Amino acid sequence: MLKTIILLIISNIFMTIAWYGHLKFENVSLWKIVVISWLIAFIEYSFMIPANRIGKLEGMSGYQLKITQEAITIIIFIVFAVFVLKEPLKWNHIVGFILLFLSVFFIAKKF
Repeated sequence: MLKTIILLIISNIFMTIAWYGHLKFENVSLWKIVVISWLIAFIEYSFMIPANRIGKLEGMSGYQLKITQEAITIIIFIVFAVFVLKEPLKWNHIVGFILLFLSVFFIAKKF
């Protein structure tokens, strides 16, 4: 499972850059941003697909893979938003993220 998580972390770093990195470059034309984002997303897919395959082979369900990926996405996005986009993390964001992480627990746990 560690290999899956590491691959998911790498893929989510690339995806966050592809989806939100362009917000720092308002003067670049949209078509250029789309092309660059797609190229970055290709790298993301090169990690995401193996992560899902390996996770499934290691016994994770599709639900567990998806919710693990979402939890990693949230963590990476928080870091990105605070340090790259310079957006403050407010109390309501924290409460919302805590509630999302509670869903991670209930979906990832094998009952």
